[in-house]
Amino acid sequence: MYLSSAMRLDISFIVCKLSRFMSNLSSDHWRVLERVLCYLKGTMSYEIHYSGHPAVLEGYSDVNWISDIDELYVTSGYVFTIDRGVVSWRSCEQTILTRLIMEAELVALDTATVEADWLRELLMDLPM
Repeated sequence: MYLSSAMRLDISFIVCKLSRFMSNLSSDHWRVLERVLCYLKGTMSYEIHYSGHPAVLEGYSDVNWISDIDELYVTSGYVFTIDRGVVSWRSCEQTILTRLIMEAELVALDTATVEADWLRELLMDLPM
């Protein structure tokens, strides 16, 4: 079965949010954690299949402008795929405060570019 890359990225977002409360989990947090674990248990047999030729590395980057008044930093992320299968991803708060969405997009693009360069070098070393 083909695993949609969106499925695991959704789980990572929830796990990231839950990790902020590790030192003081409420009963609501425990219920959400239980649902995540049930989902993961039910999808253990899912696999990522790579089948296209030639294998093309594709990358996407985006920024979520500050949507919560309690947050000071922008959340940015990227995902890289080969034949629709995720090979690398990251979602985190930027460590730089930006004044404009365009500045935040450029910071996210810079981070994604560093990862793209690393992945390109890795793929050139692999016999494919």
